[in-house]
Amino acid sequence: QVTCVEVVEAYVERIREVNPLINAVVKDRFEEALQEARQVDKLLSESPGNDYLEEKFPLLGVPITVKEAFSVHGMPNTSGLVNRRNVIATSDATVVSRLKQAGAIPLGVTNCSELCMWYESSNRVYGRTNNPYDLQRIVGGSSGGEGGVLAAACSVIGVGSDIGGSIRMPAFFNGVFGHKPTTGVVPNDGQFPNAQGVRTSFLCTGPMCRYAEDLEPMLRVMAGPGVNKLKLNEKVSLEKIKFHCMDHDGGSIFVSPVDKEILQAQKKVVEHLEGKLGVQVRRVAIHKMKYSFQIWSAMMSSKDSDGQEAQLFTDLLGDHGKPVWPLWELMKWLIGMSSHTLPAIALGLTEKLMKLNPGGNAKLVSMGKSLQEEMEALLGPDGVLLYPSHPTIAPRHHSPICMPFNFAYTAIFNVLGLPVTQCPLGLSSEGLPLGIQLVAASYNDHLTLAVARYLEQAFGGWILPGKV
Repeated sequence: QVTCVEVVEAYVERIREVNPLINAVVKDRFEEALQEARQVDKLLSESPGNDYLEEKFPLLGVPITVKEAFSVHGMPNTSGLVNRRNVIATSDATVVSRLKQAGAIPLGVTNCSELCMWYESSNRVYGRTNNPYDLQRIVGGSSGGEGGVLAAACSVIGVGSDIGGSIRMPAFFNGVFGHKPTTGVVPNDGQFPNAQGVRTSFLCTGPMCRYAEDLEPMLRVMAGPGVNKLKLNEKVSLEKIKFHCMDHDGGSIFVSPVDKEILQAQKKVVEHLEGKLGVQVRRVAIHKMKYSFQIWSAMMSSKDSDGQEAQLFTDLLGDHGKPVWPLWELMKWLIGMSSHTLPAIALGLTEKLMKLNPGGNAKLVSMGKSLQEEMEALLGPDGVLLYPSHPTIAPRHHSPICMPFNFAYTAIFNVLGLPVTQCPLGLSSEGLPLGIQLVAASYNDHLTLAVARYLEQAFGGWILPGKV
């Protein structure tokens, strides 16, 4: 009914209209995208049957955006680090290459936090990204530009990565879908910074989108041959899923209490599942979840099986230059002289403190391993856990500095290696997105994706900002 050129032009127009307000797309490739759209239209006009094309190019002509931390040929790849501001990618990250081969057309790259290690997407290269539902609120991080661009209907699907919730927090704050796949299924190559040592099993690359049905086809393309580890062809009977529900982490001293409206939204999901599907949602209290932040921190800084130390964040900040001294940077920051953001400096300081307690860290790592066994046993082949995506609704700019550890609600599942889908659940009384995390045992991504599709129908899924 419409040409690919018309589709791409519509999205380009939309980005031009709203990007000055949200600052999500930090570099566009509109000319190249339109050229690629013309080639798609030519291919369609010359092709005798579309079935062959559909099989070969499942995403033919679909406009996409990509987190700037991934290399997209000809696009910047700074990850918000000032001393990388002249770095231009000369190749595509593996997932970008696979999406392009499937026919997708990148429109541009989107903002992230400095070195992808904070949950507000703001840096000294591109500035700050604003939430399309309220410009005074954060988009989350580190795939925050991606969350904002999708929520504002500037893109159809997007590429994010997640080592502590960097797909799921932006998806939650912006009312879209985000999926952190089971660890080791989708390749992480071609992003900066990439995980090393033990962190290679915590970092996940995954799909973000407005519509739940787009998660699976995107995941298939991004995973490539790795998709065989997942059971995406298995039909899911929702009535046979064993649902579990946890309202909060048990009251960690490091983390804010869960907002009332988030709890109400979760309660509505439980009531809906019990009322409409006739299932019993079992309330669980997993004691170790209270230590989520400590477990994540300890596991992130632990040695891998070969005894390799985790890479220091301060070394990454230096990016092959001189290592950064966080205390010195803090002094410079106070007088406006640092080229780093305050969260990045604070993380460098915290890292130094973590090194002071190796005995405590070892205990936490073993607690993490036993929590993983407990979770896998609880969820089994047919279980899904309902758990808040974050303790608060999208906070105002800068306020994450006052609640720096709230990302523990998403981060714990990175070190446990479990697949998680963040699913939107309508808007709060202030018109800000609500949502929930759906968690399954390893390689059971098909269960969380099926429940996300169901909840989208029940609760309306993505809502256009400004519509209400």
